[in-house]
Amino acid sequence: MPRKLRLEFPGACYHVINRGNYRADIFASEGARLAFEACLFEACEKSAWKLHAFVIMTNHYHLALETPDGNLVAGMQWLQATFANRFNRFRGENGHLFQGRYKALLVEEGGPLGQVCHYIDLNPVRAGIVPVERLSEYRYSSYWYLGQPKLRPSFLDLRTAIEEAGGLSDTPAGHRSYADFLAWQAQDGPAGKNAAYVRLSKGWALGSTGFKKALIKDHSLAATCRAWEASGAREIREQAWQAQLQELLGQARKTPSDITADRKGAAWKVQIATALKQHTQAPNSWIAVQLHMGSGAAVSQYVARARKSSTGTNGPTDFN
Repeated sequence: MPRKLRLEFPGACYHVINRGNYRADIFASEGARLAFEACLFEACEKSAWKLHAFVIMTNHYHLALETPDGNLVAGMQWLQATFANRFNRFRGENGHLFQGRYKALLVEEGGPLGQVCHYIDLNPVRAGIVPVERLSEYRYSSYWYLGQPKLRPSFLDLRTAIEEAGGLSDTPAGHRSYADFLAWQAQDGPAGKNAAYVRLSKGWALGSTGFKKALIKDHSLAATCRAWEASGAREIREQAWQAQLQELLGQARKTPSDITADRKGAAWKVQIATALKQHTQAPNSWIAVQLHMGSGAAVSQYVARARKSSTGTNGPTDFN
């Protein structure tokens, strides 16, 4: 049976879920959970995602994310493949890390997205890991960052969760009221006060009937539903990559003639390539052509060496 096509479009919001292969506890250690969080944050920065909520459990994760550029598939492929490669390299293992394909449910903005955020925030409580009054101590979730505003990355936007809990604000008082709201939700077991919670990991879209009808009408939900991905999306992404490249060239005070005149591994080229890898989804092959750096494999090696020399490591090294 062919796989269902992912519906992608600019501004789409999703509830994304995946588990360890055979439900294995791939996030059993603190190191693994923190390494996945770091990889998730890299993916958000590269893909220009807005992350509304996340939680990393023992054998699975949940994300509530928004894709302004309509690039869920590319970003998720990078996230899962990169983390699996790092995990397996550290452990000296091979094979699939995740349980096949991730689930991605489209979510309507506003109330439905807020419900997904509340559902995600309460995951550790429903799993019996922490009582609701100690939920803020669970380090591996967006809820922990609610009380750590200075540590929040720019793409982590927690306003939907608290605003949809009764118009609360992102202030200490609002956070206390949100904690009370979650405690109230948790009083009646896994479903909480909202029976819709039991459906937030099922189906294909979460939201009103009008939202679902509009998706069907606007996107046909047939073979053409990936039109955004298949036709025009790459051209638009390349324009964004090109704009980023021109900005970086300007900062380095370099011109197109400098690109062709200087050697493939020039330090300034490696710096620009590293920045492009960090802030965009531009593939190594594209960067190699634009900066005259040889092959995509060469770009990968240059960037890896630069990162290793600047941080003393080459990606997460502690999954224990």
